[in-house]
Amino acid sequence: MNEFPHDPVMEHEIGALFESVPAGFVLDATLGGGGHAAHLLERWSHLSILGVDRDERALVAARQRLAPFGDRVRTFHTRFDGLQTAMAALHIDSLSGALFDLGVSSPQLDVAERGFSYRNDAALDMRMDQTQTWSAADVVNGYDVARLAKVLQQYGDERFARRIATAIVAARPIETTSQLAEIVVSAIPAPARRTGGHPAKRTFQAIRIEVNGELDALAPALDAAIEATEPGGRIAVLSYHSGEDRIVKETFRLAETGGCECPPELPCVCDAVQTVRLVRGVPRTPSADEQKKNRRASSARLRVVERIVDRPTRNRR
Repeated sequence: MNEFPHDPVMEHEIGALFESVPAGFVLDATLGGGGHAAHLLERWSHLSILGVDRDERALVAARQRLAPFGDRVRTFHTRFDGLQTAMAALHIDSLSGALFDLGVSSPQLDVAERGFSYRNDAALDMRMDQTQTWSAADVVNGYDVARLAKVLQQYGDERFARRIATAIVAARPIETTSQLAEIVVSAIPAPARRTGGHPAKRTFQAIRIEVNGELDALAPALDAAIEATEPGGRIAVLSYHSGEDRIVKETFRLAETGGCECPPELPCVCDAVQTVRLVRGVPRTPSADEQKKNRRASSARLRVVERIVDRPTRNRR
């Protein structure tokens, strides 16, 4: 029985993107239960998978699921910004592409003991990597009002961030997810509680991102993946909230322009180098049917670039 089920978002759209990439290893930077990896391996015989994940439970499940593919699969326990370490340890010189599915997996949300969900009562945890000592309890019980409010606003787009942070600090110590959810709900004005889903959703998202340093690692990880990918390879990213998507969009823009700020009507004189081109004509969001079947797919957004031979940006048009 698979204890880490994975219903991969935009599975067929993702699969189609890697048809034309060179033969070799595709990085699955958030391997999870191995759903996307299994689809790519089944669909394209010229591809192998380098799967990394910070969650050891996910790696165990993925290795079991992907075992039939033998040496076409290599895995490594690390956060996705540990790509260079993983490649060196597994003697992989370059990549044919990379996939970043930035969503939190169902088992992480649904297993109460992981402490990710406001729907289950558990100790405040939210660690993707269980070997990490820093947890949600440290954020909730250790940050002052200003720092906590900044986290809630920046990573959760929470408009009542200051009110919620003040309520959390006043209620300390807070030990469980249920306690935290109740405090958040009570801090939000009654009219606002009736719209936008569960009132604690944004707060839990923000604390999870802070605990795991998710956004801090994203841009360096994307840069490393672009650098490691052979020309013709593709880097695809599924993001699920605005903070992630902004970082992906900006990182891809910098790679596509080389950071050039010269007027577009004039030749580039700043020695900027283009390393990718944007892949257009691909679906940006899951189909209505998929969103209906998988509620966690509803906020997904797909962005894709293709690695090119490095060239001065003055030649990009």
